[in-house]
Amino acid sequence: MYILLALLLLAILITVHEFGHFLAARAMKIDVREFAVGMGPKIVGWKSRKYETEFSIRAIPLGGFCAFYGEDDTTGESKDDPRAFPKQNVWKRLCVIFAGPLMNFVLAFVVGTVFFWVNGVTTGVRYDHYISDVMAAGPAYSAGLQAGDVITEINGANMLDGTYETVLNTIGDWKEGDAPLKMVIRRGEETFETELTPVLDEKENKMRIGVVIANVAHAITEPETFLGGLKHSGELCVNVSGAIIEALKNMVTKGEGFEDTRGPVGIISEVSQRVKTYGMEEFIWLLAMLSVNLGLMNLLPIPGLDGSRLVFGLVEVVRRRPVPAEKEAMVHLIGMVFLFGVMIFFTFRDVMRIFG
Repeated sequence: MYILLALLLLAILITVHEFGHFLAARAMKIDVREFAVGMGPKIVGWKSRKYETEFSIRAIPLGGFCAFYGEDDTTGESKDDPRAFPKQNVWKRLCVIFAGPLMNFVLAFVVGTVFFWVNGVTTGVRYDHYISDVMAAGPAYSAGLQAGDVITEINGANMLDGTYETVLNTIGDWKEGDAPLKMVIRRGEETFETELTPVLDEKENKMRIGVVIANVAHAITEPETFLGGLKHSGELCVNVSGAIIEALKNMVTKGEGFEDTRGPVGIISEVSQRVKTYGMEEFIWLLAMLSVNLGLMNLLPIPGLDGSRLVFGLVEVVRRRPVPAEKEAMVHLIGMVFLFGVMIFFTFRDVMRIFG
């Protein structure tokens, strides 16, 4: 189920991106040849009655596309087709190209706004401690303590105001000759009292009662208004964008972060694990952050991506004449082959990490 949720997340990101291109093309009265959700073999397809656009849903939910007439035509077969994308006004083409990444930013902003509005804003973290293990034959074992118990008081002092270190320090302060520690223990819905006499761990030179104490973190949130949600969502998008740009800069200049880069398989694995661990709130959070990531990555001037197409359009604006469509198409084709090779490399590495 969690793998399916991860696939759904990727499908939403890419479909929204391609739908941005589609909506802009409709607004600019540029014909769209096909709009597809997914890649690979066609499962179902239909044709618009008003337009000539074909719509399809395909078998592999890892992509999608918005295809234009004459786009990336390396042979020049469509040069006389008035519907061909390269023959459209350059400013209209720039708007259509930019609309894809823009929709990813819009998605992240909308999702972030709803997230903060509904869930509130995290203002801090509360750590609740509990006994994760009880050592055999120790004082705690003799007193009947069990894994999952919570020490709420020691000698009348509240142990729930701090972290597990509060408990450990209180136990560690006990000295030979002191009275046994009076503890209040919570076990499920029940509470009981007991007494323990710590013993000295000679190796560590610390007082112990024979338990392992762990923390579980809980976010402290406060309600937020809709306008507050807009503000925090905008800050989120800016901060995530800055972090991604900084990471890309460090990767290019210092080689940092390359080992942490993931392909589609790695992303699906990571998303499914995080959603399984932290729930649907994490799904929403990842949807917003990865949407910003996808929008920024597509603006990079790498052949085959939207950023490269924007560069060609801006060059056309400056030169006042377009780069020959066949040459531009060849550049993008080479870029797509390169990107496909990169995807295969990262996919192979992701699979090796999972099964290696």
